[in-house]
Amino acid sequence: MNQEVTEFINNIEEPWQSKLCVALRDVVHQAIPDVQERIQYKKPHFLKHGKYAAVISTSKKAVSFTIFNVIDLDLPISFEGPPGRKTLKIFEGEKADFNQLISWVRLSSENL
Repeated sequence: MNQEVTEFINNIEEPWQSKLCVALRDVVHQAIPDVQERIQYKKPHFLKHGKYAAVISTSKKAVSFTIFNVIDLDLPISFEGPPGRKTLKIFEGEKADFNQLISWVRLSSENL
């Protein structure tokens, strides 16, 4: 795990966002065991073979989780964005289906 990503998560002021970011980071690591991490554009990026697989970002009210290479996936309408990448915004108090997220990240990264 990349120390800069750890520091990014540890420096998040809202405890619920920090906890969620830890869980989403774990989602990516379970889906892609050999994932590479780095901070780019001031947020954690996760790569497989040098290609984007996922990104975590925070805003005042939400944590966003972007999955790349999703053209062939049937994602729910709660995911927004262009055809090649979709973002799920998770707000305080909302529950995310981490097992489903693991599956989608694994499927989206199979051809990277």
